[in-house]
Amino acid sequence: MEGDILDSLEQLGYVGPLLEEKLLLGAAEGGLSSPEYVDLCRWLASKLKPLCDLEESITSGPDDMESLQVEMSGLLKELHCPCEEVVSGILKGIVRTAKDHLKFVLFLSSELQAAQIVTSRGVSRKQQEESPVHQELLAICETLNLPEPRGQDAAVVFSQVEEVLKDLPNSFIGNPVLKKSLCSDQWEKLHNINTALSSEYECRRKMLIKRLDVTIQSFGWSDRAKVKVDSMAKAYQPRRHSLRPQATVDMAELLAAREDICNMVKTSSGSSREKTACAVNKILMGRVPDRGGRPSEIEAPRPEMPPWQKRQDGGRGGGGRGAGGWGGGSSRGGGGWRGGGQNRGGHGGKRGRYQY
Repeated sequence: MEGDILDSLEQLGYVGPLLEEKLLLGAAEGGLSSPEYVDLCRWLASKLKPLCDLEESITSGPDDMESLQVEMSGLLKELHCPCEEVVSGILKGIVRTAKDHLKFVLFLSSELQAAQIVTSRGVSRKQQEESPVHQELLAICETLNLPEPRGQDAAVVFSQVEEVLKDLPNSFIGNPVLKKSLCSDQWEKLHNINTALSSEYECRRKMLIKRLDVTIQSFGWSDRAKVKVDSMAKAYQPRRHSLRPQATVDMAELLAAREDICNMVKTSSGSSREKTACAVNKILMGRVPDRGGRPSEIEAPRPEMPPWQKRQDGGRGGGGRGAGGWGGGSSRGGGGWRGGGQNRGGHGGKRGRYQY
């Protein structure tokens, strides 16, 4: 029993002082009065609590024997320990043999191992169900009316798909585009090419989505639309959130591509325009101004106004220090257009400082 306990403690990651057989037996002989034994039980209980969602725990020590007995008995009862007589004896304080205390440690360690296994299986199963591969298998089974692949290998699902495809006509699916088998190096290069293209497409999709957001935002600038902002957002936001910038093309798309993918139908063809034509398409726009924007035609911007220049000596109708205006005159009041009036002369003096 001692060897099984030590092996279990090592597997569980216990690094306390009771990893030696003599120390473990000594602590078991002391039972609940041994601090090392109580620490070991407390460590096992702390690991079990989050995994099993336990209500009971061990918080007391040998100095509070009554509370420790109650907590130990409650923990073993909640875990449904098979040794009911011994569990009730802990509460009454009549369990005194080292063998009984070793049974408690072995029971707690085995419960912890089982809880870790069950939790890991649950997490791995959940991760498997949320993986893109599992979602694709579910879509295949749903489309072909096959049972869900619960716990089945992907090969089993594909074998069922092959049986269904045998009943279809020969030309129903078509021939694949990729007819040659590729080696591992070629698959790696193909994956790198797809990664580079996906990055480029993601950048373009982000730009288009941003243009869409700005366009929809401009619709709300008018006075009539300002009172309908909530209704516009209610109609636009659900569709906007469905747009993802990430590219969805992967290696599976290449394997699933058929020969008919090479027959590209233009969006302007008659078959495509049957359901997209509307009255707006018949409206012809007139000539629009050329806004430029071509990198090869970059020119310096033209000045909006001519630059200011100082007036040169001997200007229009004026001369001397402070003289100017039309018809001469000083800045103190004389002159002007017809040689009269202080206001006219003053204004003329101001005009005489600069010229346009």
